[in-house]
This record gives sequence, C-alpha cells and structure tokens, in this order.
Amino acid sequence: MASVSIGSLVLESGEILENVELAYERCGKNGAPVVLVCHALTGDQFAVGTAENPGWWAGLAGPGKAVDTNKFQVITFNVLGGCSGSTGPLSINPHTGTPYRAAFPAITIRDMVNAEYAALKELGITGLAAVIGGSLGGMKTLEWGRSYPEFTKAIFPLAVTPAYSDFGVAFNFIAIQSIINDPKFNGGDYGDAAELKGFEVARMAGMVTYRSGGMFNERFRRSTRGEIFEVESYLAYQGQKLAKRFDANSYVALLQAMNTHDVSEARLEVEVFSLSYTHDLLYPSEGMVPWLKCQPNASWEIVDTQFGHDGFLVEFEKWDHHISKKLNSLPIPQLMQ
Repeated sequence: MASVSIGSLVLESGEILENVELAYERCGKNGAPVVLVCHALTGDQFAVGTAENPGWWAGLAGPGKAVDTNKFQVITFNVLGGCSGSTGPLSINPHTGTPYRAAFPAITIRDMVNAEYAALKELGITGLAAVIGGSLGGMKTLEWGRSYPEFTKAIFPLAVTPAYSDFGVAFNFIAIQSIINDPKFNGGDYGDAAELKGFEVARMAGMVTYRSGGMFNERFRRSTRGEIFEVESYLAYQGQKLAKRFDANSYVALLQAMNTHDVSEARLEVEVFSLSYTHDLLYPSEGMVPWLKCQPNASWEIVDTQFGHDGFLVEFEKWDHHISKKLNSLPIPQLMQ
C-alpha cells in the first residue's frame, strides 16, 4: 500500500496532528495532467484498481474511460480520519503509544483537503487538471475550489450541495447515536467494530437514504424469505458487511465532518461543473442549482435516475460523457496538442 508522510498538520480547531500519513492510489503515466479523485464516506483510495480487482469508480476512471488514464494521472487519497491506511482513529497516538480511538481530534472537510494539498506537494505535484468526487468526496471537491482555486483548473462536484441538508444531518444524528449508545462501544474503546450492533443499525439507516423509495419498492416488492422481508435481509447484510470492514470511530468522525461543512457563502474562483441526480434525498438538486447560479463560472446537468444519491456510482452510460467532454475541454497544454 502506497502512502505519503506530511509531518504535522494544524487542524482548523488549532490542534496539531503529528506524524500524518495519507494512503493513496496513483494510476496513469508520469507527467500527464493530474486528476484528483475524492471518495465518499466509506470509500477508499482504490478508485481505479486493477483488471483483477477493479476499483469502486472503475466504471468512470481507467484506460479509455471518461477519466482516461491514457491521458491523465489519477490520484486518490484515503481521507484523513479514514481507516484504509491514512491517519485516523486506528492510528497510534505518538503521545500514548496506543491507538487514538475516540480521542482522535475532531476534523473538518477543510482539514482533509489541507492534508491532501500537503501530500500532493510531497509527491511533486504542482497543480491539478481537476478535482472530482461525489457525496463526502463532493464536499471535499467544493472545498478544493474554495481553499486552493489556483491549484486546479476545474472542480467536478457530484451528488452534493453547498452544505449538508437538515435531512442528511438528521440521519447522521441517528447513526451517531446508534453507534455511541451501543453498550459495547465503551466510549470508543471497543474491541472489534463488527461486534457493534449499533454500527450495523447506523449503516442500515444510511442505506435507506442512498436510493429512491421507488427503487426499493421495485427491487423488493414486499417479497419474503420465510418470515423475513427481503428488504430486511438486505439491510441486515449491508450493516454486517460494513461493520466487518470499517471502523466505527472513523465513521463517527467523518459523519461529524460532513455535518459541519458549509460553502454556501463562497464564490469560487475556479471553473465548476456539477452533476446532481434525481431522487437524491441527501443532496437534492434544488439545494445545489441556486448556488451554482451565483457562481462566476459554473455549469451543471441533472441526471435522471431511480438510484437517487447512489447515482454517482452507477449508470455511467447516462452521464460519463458530460465528465469526458468537460475534462477534455480544459485549457491544458498536453490536451491541446
């Protein structure tokens, strides 16, 4: 697993996080324009992956894809506060010699972006062709446009709004309360996240918001397996699956970061191309388009889908051409030859 050390990072809170490392994936040929991909809440750095193990965005980024690794380098970091190799609650606190766990300091979306900016500098990257991401990754993408407009030609925020909706904050509250009130959570000093039923319930609550009600109804049709509804079995499986691969303290830290991010009043000095998705319960287009209309250089499309918020992870044939067209139109010398 590739990682880069950036030393100490001063957080927005004023706290100093020491010995920060970010795990990353880097694909494409050296010297090509760089596209930074930002993953969502429970994603990781493996956006492109390999032929044997395709990444979570292999349908969009890779050889011959909309984000073409024959033309661009693609770099993806596991977020600060994550649990796939980057500094987070599972990391060793240098002052105690034990994992931070719930003592990991509160972080923000801006902290994540600041860490990645430092990491890119360490990797010798002096500028980006674009930043692209959806959901939490879309929040980071917006923050890149606010904090470092001179560092990137354009940003592509997908399935996101300038600030998280009250509906989204409400579900995050349910998730956080479910986790921290699990008796085995033990103030964050639990043995194994897979033992936390509250973590499973938190994931179930999130899964309900990621797709439209119509899609749930069409997929499950009140079908049962014995005395269990298929939709109940599906949610239970998703909860168990995440609890086995993700850290609950990281989950809480990232949810809290999502809640506090807000660029509503920002006017970005960078080109913005945004996609929203119909039936997105968490980041509806009506929360994004008015803000885009106030930006000096923004354009957007609304993708019609029953997948709702998950639209940015599927049905690439419906919308990847928008990304490809805009990306290849950027004023980058290597693309204009």
